[in-house]
Amino acid sequence: VEDVLMFIARMSGVGVAGLAGLALAVIVGRWTGANGPLASMCAVVACGLPMVLWSVFVDKVWKNPSTGLDWARPLRAHDETREISMVKLAGLWATWGAIGAAYCIGRWYWDGSYLFAMRILAWSVPFLIVASVPYIFWIDRRLSEPKDGAYAFGAWLLGREGADRDKIVEHWRSWTIKGFFLAFMISIVPGNWRQVIETGAADIVSGPVSLAAWLVGLLFLIDVTFATVGYALTVRPLDSHIRSGNPFVSGWVAALICYPPFILMNGDGPLDYHQNTAQWDIWFAGYPVLLWAFGAVLVLLTAIYAWATVAFGIRFSNLTHRGILTHGPYRWTRHPAYLSKNAFWWISTLPFLAVSGNPVDMVRNTAILAVISAIYYWRARTEEAHLMPDPDYRAYHEWMERNGLVPRFVRWLTEKRPAVAVAAE
Repeated sequence: VEDVLMFIARMSGVGVAGLAGLALAVIVGRWTGANGPLASMCAVVACGLPMVLWSVFVDKVWKNPSTGLDWARPLRAHDETREISMVKLAGLWATWGAIGAAYCIGRWYWDGSYLFAMRILAWSVPFLIVASVPYIFWIDRRLSEPKDGAYAFGAWLLGREGADRDKIVEHWRSWTIKGFFLAFMISIVPGNWRQVIETGAADIVSGPVSLAAWLVGLLFLIDVTFATVGYALTVRPLDSHIRSGNPFVSGWVAALICYPPFILMNGDGPLDYHQNTAQWDIWFAGYPVLLWAFGAVLVLLTAIYAWATVAFGIRFSNLTHRGILTHGPYRWTRHPAYLSKNAFWWISTLPFLAVSGNPVDMVRNTAILAVISAIYYWRARTEEAHLMPDPDYRAYHEWMERNGLVPRFVRWLTEKRPAVAVAAE
């Protein structure tokens, strides 16, 4: 038990370190009025740097066997790995070039908030190219198996031996996930940052609605900041590399329809459930007790959602296996983020009510939101199918089936109860 508690404490410590760094950034940002997009990227750094330092010096994750780094043997000689590293660099740089070309082709990347993301990624290219050279040459001397997916792709490009098809597919699956979601996360951080920084203290505490809105905005800032750090830091020395990308087409479809440009839930989309609806604060205007109660519930649900992301530390990302989590909200349910997010939508929107008073609007909005909740159930199932080959996840899954709050609640609802005999008078 002590070992388990120590493990949980270690896994949680990296998230607390990130929260502390982000909290300091928010305090400085509100004090100085730094509400611009570049300031939001400084907040990402302020969140990520303490997590990196904690991971290296406290958790010492670089010693984990899962990194693939062999610290027991002497460092290989340069001559032994030089050719491998050069082939790998060719594959890695070609991958980055292809992702850059995809950004150029995708028109949505050159509009709205994505423009800032494109500038940040473009500015990072020279640094990445320069830094990748010593990094690749060093890590190949330390890896137990340096011929990974980047090497296999480079070998294929150069017409050399070692172009393992399975490794190439996995390499591209992982980098497609990172390229797609990192650009999206960078694009949405500034908006969340601006809301948290610009709202004045007097406005925040002016009532339950404004207080709930600011707290929800702060929690979403925590979520997207941690997620951005997670997508950026997929490196082996931090044990945050992508073990595997989801190999199921159904998993990709279920995930991508929840994000632009493929998103189906936006305004006027086929799964827009906001037709003639009003938010909770409109329906309960004039009822302060209900406003406080609903506001508190929504903040709590958002806190669970953000906590689920913080629990990942520097390993958050969609459609990937980057290690199995059993701490934080994952101690009670396998999918706390999806449960809290969907509950938030139902409670904040109340789709079964319509300002038009038209029953058609009520039925349609309720049915569409039910479909969206079903999509998130579908996403959860595809993620479980991806992780199930891992024995650690199978053990976690089996334990949760017996002890998790949701499975136990479902069993309580569905189990047959003995009839109560009533004595005849």
